[in-house]
Amino acid sequence: MTKINTFIFDIDGTLIDTFDMYMPAMVETLRKHGYPVKDEQATMKHLFGITGDDALRLFGVQAAERAAIQKEWFALAYQREDRVKPFPKIPEALTELAAVSGNRLGVATSKLRSEYDHFAETYPFAQLFDTVITSADTVNHKPDPEPILAAVEKLGARPEESVYVGDTVNDLRAAKAAGVKFAGALYGSANPDAIKDADYPLTSPLDLLKI
Repeated sequence: MTKINTFIFDIDGTLIDTFDMYMPAMVETLRKHGYPVKDEQATMKHLFGITGDDALRLFGVQAAERAAIQKEWFALAYQREDRVKPFPKIPEALTELAAVSGNRLGVATSKLRSEYDHFAETYPFAQLFDTVITSADTVNHKPDPEPILAAVEKLGARPEESVYVGDTVNDLRAAKAAGVKFAGALYGSANPDAIKDADYPLTSPLDLLKI
């Protein structure tokens, strides 16, 4: 069996808990612009963890309005940044993984590059990542495998020795399509049932040390 030595991470819902920062702000902004949100909780869970543009497109926001609405949504969300926190044991798990000789750590996220830069300035553990793929670095986004495959390539790894760590069904689908293992962040998922078929179900980030 091929040893897993390459760990690629999603961010939102996996490394940091940002649901309460982003999603109520999205609902508030959509309603302000005349887009009714009927089932608030289901909508927020369904659209969490993908690019802002994709979330608005899937909701049905007209293409001509999406950029302005996303800008307003994100501005409102960042007023609520005090709601964000790392998941317990994330810094410890990343530090231990990075300390193992031969291990490589990277990120494949739907975040904008500017958002990632802000994340990296806020959380010291971000310096443990050898490679970062943001939404600007690929044409296609999750559930397409392109972001994960781009991270695997930049890390000089092979899919069969890599695992993607994420919290949504789109993360799972992207990992499977990329030919990498999937570790499901059950501890942070807004919909854990959707990722219960993960190769490695994680009830704590420290479970990564057992892979």
